Amino acid sequence: MLKLYGTPPTRALRAIWLLNELGLEYEQVPVALLQGEHLQPDFLALNPAAKVPVLVDGDQVITESAAIQLYLAEKYPQAGFIPEAVEERAQMYRWIFFLVTEIEQPLWRIARHTFIYPDEKRLPQDVDLARQECREMLAVLERHMEGREFLVGDRLSVADFNAAFTLDWANEEEMLGDAPRLREYLKAMYARPTAPPTIAEAFAAMES
Repeated sequence: MLKLYGTPPTRALRAIWLLNELGLEYEQVPVALLQGEHLQPDFLALNPAAKVPVLVDGDQVITESAAIQLYLAEKYPQAGFIPEAVEERAQMYRWIFFLVTEIEQPLWRIARHTFIYPDEKRLPQDVDLARQECREMLAVLERHMEGREFLVGDRLSVADFNAAFTLDWANEEEMLGDAPRLREYLKAMYARPTAPPTIAEAFAAMES
């Protein structure tokens, strides 16, 4: 059985999207980050970067949430989450890289300088810069979604499942106020019956 190391509200949610959509059986293996389990030798043997998620499929060990998504979609092509035309595949990769580098990275900077780093390492000015950069890139995606249901072509692709988690994170930071198309897109994605919990729902479950 597939094993997924990492649980909501982490980027494991990206992998969960694909696992659920593909109807695959898998075991979620919690990794207690606050207790340092990601720094233990057993976990570091899976991912020397000490980060979740990690997917274990037999002898295959795949790290990086977007790579896990692509691996699953490639392994189970019957779902059609990888476009057949090379031109559409290129656009899918384009938007995945855009989401990970241009939107997620500012979100990580905000997280690091608001609650991850100890107080003495936090830089409030970097939070302001990251918010500005993230909003600028969200505006690019907002314009792209004019008249579109999906990021690429006329059907779901890996880019959409990547975008759903990333935009949910941006929404948690209250950065979708000027992006009505992205808000509607996000709502539609999480209305899917196989959608994982939102970040807010995952945090609420942890607190309960």
